[in-house]
Amino acid sequence: MTEYNISTEEENRLIKELKKRDDSEAKRIKCYLSMPDLSRTKGSPIKEVVDRASKVKSLKGFDVIKIPEIIPANILFDLFNMPPGHPARSKSDTYYVDDSHVLRTHDTVFWYYYLNHPDIKKRIENKETLGVICYGKVYRKDEIDRNHMNVFHQFGGLYIGPDDKTKITPDDLKKALSEIAKSIFGKDVNFRFYEHNFPYTDPSFEMEAEIKGEWMEMLGCGMARKSVLANFGLENYHGWAFGFGLERLAMINMELPDIRLLWSEDERIKRQLKLGSKYQEVSKYPPIIRDISFIVPKNFVPNDYFDAIHETIGENIVEEVKLLDKYENDEKFSKDKLSYAFRIVYRSLDKTLTNEEIDLLHKKLENETAKKFSATIR
Repeated sequence: MTEYNISTEEENRLIKELKKRDDSEAKRIKCYLSMPDLSRTKGSPIKEVVDRASKVKSLKGFDVIKIPEIIPANILFDLFNMPPGHPARSKSDTYYVDDSHVLRTHDTVFWYYYLNHPDIKKRIENKETLGVICYGKVYRKDEIDRNHMNVFHQFGGLYIGPDDKTKITPDDLKKALSEIAKSIFGKDVNFRFYEHNFPYTDPSFEMEAEIKGEWMEMLGCGMARKSVLANFGLENYHGWAFGFGLERLAMINMELPDIRLLWSEDERIKRQLKLGSKYQEVSKYPPIIRDISFIVPKNFVPNDYFDAIHETIGENIVEEVKLLDKYENDEKFSKDKLSYAFRIVYRSLDKTLTNEEIDLLHKKLENETAKKFSATIR
């Protein structure tokens, strides 16, 4: 096993430029980049999932690669079968550092950095079989609820060999993933696979595990598309790949009700965050619910609004934002506008919020909504 830590002058330059910026998007990106990588944080259950998964027999001897967090968009998207116009490239889904660089949205991009490393190119010339894992933070604009954050962690693997020297099959992939499932949920866990579709694997599969009688999605996987491998100059190789979100597996394992708890500094919470240990609620603070409704131009993007809520209120206070209503009425609003209504659940992990302070924050949100989105508050 070899560990590769890839850094680029390009990323360093962009980070320096970010530090000089004072706009809201730059502040948000700087905040996310400064958050700890829980997959490498001692004591975090996210790291515990990584440790268990990476030690299974099928991944023994695999290289480990750590890659940049700011990636050229053409590498992240074009080389992985997500051409211009693909939804993932939208600025409502992805954080753009500038017009051509983004915060990585998936860890599969490690294929590019691994297969282009000089050491690996030599091993490919020698027709060696290659195995590598990658894990760390990824970033996507998303809805606000107890199961989603815009910063989360993924773990991915790639195993490939020369066509004329080895045969790697979907059954080999399923064996590796069954070992990972058992390492996290116990040797008696039931799991199943069904066909799916991903841009960089074919055939592709989803894996589900049966947890307390309910089938839950675990990860996506498949056989690496030869057309994608060819994008990196690699031909006459084949193999499998997988990727999964670490938060989801940790939360299922511990029956954790809120993703924000994984970032908590409260010792009462931290001491409970161990795989195999069911989380017990610690003095759950009561929620305060407020609704907001407004009329906005039809180009309004909910994911942008969720970012604005985080920016205005703070991620540790907003537990959930639920769409209550969306409708258009040309006579009432004009043909270029829509009406939205959202329910916001305010709840802190650290203290009891008062109606008075939430009234002030909610009023601030109404003002920011009107200003940033040309909205008319109803």
